[in-house]
Amino acid sequence: MRAGGGVRVTVPASTANLGSGFDALGMALALYDTVHVAVTDGPARSAQVAAEGEGAGSVPTDHEHLIVRILHRTWAELGVPAPAVRLRCHNTIPHSRGLGSSAAAIVAGIAAAYELAGFPLRENKNLEQALHLAAECEGHGDNVAASLLGGVVIAWRDTDRFRAAALPAHPDLHPIALVTASESTTHTTRGLLPEQVPHADAAFAAGRAALAVHALTSDPSLLLAATADRLHQDYRESAWPGTIELVRRLRAAGVPAAVSGAGPTVLALPSGGELPDTVDITGFTALRLPVDRHGVQVISDPTSPE
Repeated sequence: MRAGGGVRVTVPASTANLGSGFDALGMALALYDTVHVAVTDGPARSAQVAAEGEGAGSVPTDHEHLIVRILHRTWAELGVPAPAVRLRCHNTIPHSRGLGSSAAAIVAGIAAAYELAGFPLRENKNLEQALHLAAECEGHGDNVAASLLGGVVIAWRDTDRFRAAALPAHPDLHPIALVTASESTTHTTRGLLPEQVPHADAAFAAGRAALAVHALTSDPSLLLAATADRLHQDYRESAWPGTIELVRRLRAAGVPAAVSGAGPTVLALPSGGELPDTVDITGFTALRLPVDRHGVQVISDPTSPE
């Protein structure tokens, strides 16, 4: 890689679980982070990062930045020496809210690394490898698969390999993300989950997760039943009681709703795209976010990110 090369990466947010599809179901949302990565002259592996928007002022501005660490890890996997880089990040995905901000950063870094190293990301073998690496970095595949592939995704682990399948979302889906000012972390909320669940709850989850695939892609009229959960949401209530209460209020009003990822954002999928006036959403900001159907986009852009 020579100094002067650059790429611009646009990566969508994501919502995961979608009810009972814990670590398995995800969906890309039309809220985007944009990252410009340029190869520069300077010491190998050095980095300069400028960030604006979400997280600006609180993220590292050197080689410790998550995207830089992912660039280095990806180039190491590809057997390519890591050059000096300069990044400019424009972030609109809220951090630590359950909308896949870390997954988006991981996918952005991998996509940029592949393109700059001359490995076309959309070639099947490269895409499979990129997905596996992204899921390894994140620890699970649902969010990264959605940001990488777009649409509705089913993610799973086959022995020691992460895999995913992308499906087209039904055109009548109208996602609304209800976002709070408070933050959460997947690590913290996973610690609230029991090591075992009742067999009846596991069977319930299997049926509803399968139904969710059908509802999201073919028959949205089934979304209320499809997004019901007994597997993880109630166990996390102590972390964000207001989130669980809003989910319950929406569902009681007939609106399909679930916790988005690790929370505290609530995902609602109302028919027609409007929430009922009878449901109080005080403390939450409603973002109407269409389904992103394309996933991460990468274009060559040698313009300096300064």
